[in-house]
Order: sequence, then C-alpha cells, then structure tokens
Amino acid sequence: MPVSPIELLLAVIVVAAGSLVQGSIGIGLGILTVPILSLIDPIMAPVPTLLLAIPLTVSMALRERSHIEGKGVIWLLLGRFPGALLGLGLLAIATQRTLDIWIALSVIVAVLILSTGLKVPRNSATEFGTGLMAGVMGMVASMGGPPAALLFKDAKGPTVRSTLALFFTFGLTLTLIARIVAGKITGDDVLLAAWMLPGLAIGYVASSRLRGRIDTMALRPAILVVSSIAAAGLLVRAFQG
Repeated sequence: MPVSPIELLLAVIVVAAGSLVQGSIGIGLGILTVPILSLIDPIMAPVPTLLLAIPLTVSMALRERSHIEGKGVIWLLLGRFPGALLGLGLLAIATQRTLDIWIALSVIVAVLILSTGLKVPRNSATEFGTGLMAGVMGMVASMGGPPAALLFKDAKGPTVRSTLALFFTFGLTLTLIARIVAGKITGDDVLLAAWMLPGLAIGYVASSRLRGRIDTMALRPAILVVSSIAAAGLLVRAFQG
C-alpha cells in the first residue's frame, strides 16, 4: 500500500464527503477532495479522484436521467476535446511543485467562479468555451465542474445534477483515455481509487436520501471555504519546497 492506514482512512472520509456533496448539488467531488487529498499525500490526487468520479457521475446521470438536457452537452463536449489536449500538454511539463500550484490555482479559480453572481447566457459559444475550460481543469486537476456549474446555475436541481453528470461522464472518460495513452496513470492510482471506493459509495447513497433536503445555498459557502483553505495549504507547500 503506497500510503499509511491512517492516511487511507482520512481519504475515505474526504471522498465520502465529496461524493455526498456532488450527489446532492451536482458538483463538489473534485473541488473538495483534490486539494485536501493532495495535502494528505500528493499520490492521492488528482488521478484517483478522476477514477472515482466516473462511477459517481454515471450513477447520478442514471438516477435522474429524465431531467437531462441533452443539447447543451454536445457543445460542452466539443469544447472539452481541445481543452483536454491543452491540459495534457501542461501535464507533460509538470513537476510535483508545479502540479501543486496548478491545483491550488484551479481551486481558487473555481471558488471565484462559484462565488460570483455573474449570469452567463447559454448558447453554443459559451457552452464550447465552458467545455474548453473544463477540459483543461479536468485534465490538470480533475476539477472540470465549476465552469459548467456557472453555466447551469439558474437551472433546477435535478436538471443541474443529471445534465452535468452526463457531461462529466463523457468528459472524464475522454480525460481518462488521454491520460492512459500518455502514460499518466499508474498502478498506485488504480489501487488507491479502489481502496477509496467505499467512501464514494457511502457518500452517493447518503446523497440519494438527502438531495431534496440539503440547502444548496447554505452548503456552497462551506465548500468554498474548506477548498480555499486547502488550496492555500498547497501553495504554502509548493513555495516552501
């Protein structure tokens, strides 16, 4: 095992919390877990989170499939292709310190996106641009959700959860294939994801029971605060190295 039992237990708890959040409001697994897991041990993120996110998003899309808005997903995916290639190019030159900085900056950008009251019109251009940004952030930091969440922020809960889940499923699969081809996934990544899978299952089951009761407006600030603190910790570690 590449990490200690205590670190693994902490990781399972963090993944359960991230899965509960994403299953309830549509995003949250990446922005919450990646910076925290990176602080626990850099080997835990972002790739294990990427591997965990796919079964979560498939389950979410199937759970509320009748609410999916399919036409918006097409342009998002068209943007995700070049975004993934750009992100892959960035990874080719990344050191661990650089990756810490990129993940931290991705979190900060995500927090700014989710904190703003900005309303983005949904059309083919904004959907393509959002997919492009999500592709870069998803490849570098396993965190492609915030740009898409901004685009769908005025949609109803079931539409947000199901539509974003469908987009994430295809987008994450693309990211996974690109990483495999580029040799950017290791056996330790797969092993860690498997060990953290129970946390994902616990969070998802809990979200199925709580998604209609959780106050999204109250939960989002807490996510942003925790994520920002973790991002600050990553920046401190990067510049102390």
